[in-house]
Amino acid sequence: MSRSTTPPAEPIMLELVDEEGRTVGVEEKLAAHRAPGLLHRAFSVFLFDAEGRLLLQRRAKEKYHSPGVWSNTCCGHPYPGEPPFLAATRRTVEELGVAPASLRAVGTVRYNHPDPASGLVEQEWNHLFAGRVEEAPRPDAAEICEIDFVTPHALAERRAEGPFSAWFGTVLDAALPGIREVTGGTGGW
Repeated sequence: MSRSTTPPAEPIMLELVDEEGRTVGVEEKLAAHRAPGLLHRAFSVFLFDAEGRLLLQRRAKEKYHSPGVWSNTCCGHPYPGEPPFLAATRRTVEELGVAPASLRAVGTVRYNHPDPASGLVEQEWNHLFAGRVEEAPRPDAAEICEIDFVTPHALAERRAEGPFSAWFGTVLDAALPGIREVTGGTGGW
């Protein structure tokens, strides 16, 4: 069962944006992800423990998009009109059962990543956030089937072993300068 306190009205709507990240409309979530994809607002969260290890999540196998693959701590879409920072905090609590600590914006990145497995397209203007996790996560099984804390070396090994979300490499690379500030060099990022 999801931890969401206010379930979204069906259908779930996403905020469409232009190439400058300005809101231009709304579209139903699945329709926005069908090829060729519509550019929409998203967010990605990277949380680190006291040792500087990144909290990864493996998406639940029942998810319609990118099931069973590893990804960053949390990602998703703000509701239309919802500030990305609030959406990132809300979804982190819903998915992982913990509130992020010292969460801060570390940039944005625009990308277009088709997912060959599902045929869906991630055409996103992604707001990036980094912070700390100070409690033991309690993942929602409907969202996450596994979590792990990794060093940069362990992350490289895991990426060589198997699939990650289509967007993971792009959002990680874009967030790294901010991640280094948040971690203060702890963990080797």
